[in-house]
Amino acid sequence: MHFKYTEWNKKHSGPDGKSPFDTLWDLFQELLTIAGGDVSQALRWLNQLDEEYQITDGFEEDFGIGDFIEEMQERGYIRYDDEQQVMVPTAKTDRSIRRKSLEEIFTQLSKGGQGEHKTPFSGKGLERQPETRSWRPGDDASHIDSSGTMLNMLKHSSLDKFDLREDDLEVYNTDHYTSVSTVLLIDLSHSMILYGEDRITPAKKVAMALSELIMNNYAKDSLDIVAFGNGAWEIEVKDLPYLKVGPYHTNTLHALQKARHILQRKKFSNKQIFMITDGKPSCMHEGGRLYKNSFGLDRKIVNKVLDEAVKCKRDRIPITTFMIARDPYLQNFVRDLTEANSGRAYYSSLNDLGGYIFEDYIRNRRKNVK
Repeated sequence: MHFKYTEWNKKHSGPDGKSPFDTLWDLFQELLTIAGGDVSQALRWLNQLDEEYQITDGFEEDFGIGDFIEEMQERGYIRYDDEQQVMVPTAKTDRSIRRKSLEEIFTQLSKGGQGEHKTPFSGKGLERQPETRSWRPGDDASHIDSSGTMLNMLKHSSLDKFDLREDDLEVYNTDHYTSVSTVLLIDLSHSMILYGEDRITPAKKVAMALSELIMNNYAKDSLDIVAFGNGAWEIEVKDLPYLKVGPYHTNTLHALQKARHILQRKKFSNKQIFMITDGKPSCMHEGGRLYKNSFGLDRKIVNKVLDEAVKCKRDRIPITTFMIARDPYLQNFVRDLTEANSGRAYYSSLNDLGGYIFEDYIRNRRKNVK
């Protein structure tokens, strides 16, 4: 595990003038996410960082790591589990980490790194467009275009009398946000931490941010999360911060099957699958055993995955793949998967992942009302 820090600013209680507790709390949440929910491990790392960078020495008040641990307990962020005999995070911590992830994603979007991302803070149901059309019964009166309506009326009115007719009314076209059911697939195969690059932490943060956005802004939407390695299994939102990569192969087939079966039970007109992965499909269940091949793309596995992508297409379930790897060999597979499903694919860096997913989610919620 490696950390990189710039020089600590000791002129304030903490960076940006935060209190000692808030400064350490921000850092602890990051470490806890990387540690997969292991409070003891996160605290050991925190002590190591304090020893190396003298973080607590920079506080204007006398506040040490022991004070921080005690205050976390008092505030209800961690508690002692008698059964496991260890400190564990509470639901309050789960919510705080999700909110922090959401704030981080939106901070990145507001910087405009991609140049085309829209920040969907408003949560409104309708967005006005510049195009207009003739009014029809049932249209919202608040969408009437006063300028266009006035010009139509003046064409047949005189100086003595303004004659407004029903066919003079012009209304704006709008984008309408519809409810959508999403299944987010997260790859937990071993390659997500290979080559000295932590890919799972950014993936978890994006999943937490997306779940927080949906729960707070789009209550009518649904989000199910499926982790996959040798197999695929559903997880709860509260488990997201503490997912860990395992010694797994990549069972993309089972992940897509699980997602499709979940969506088949949903009574939504709009359904979609988001898949975050960095690797090729390398295993599948066959005849009660795990058929696996990590040495290149196995056509037997790939063909089954492509067949499943076609089944999703028949069920009107688009698959959007977020490939966080630059290997052209793997990109060819993703291209075939996308073509089979008529879906979408993004080959994104870890820094861009959040922006791409949020942009795509909002786009898929919106349809044009003519």
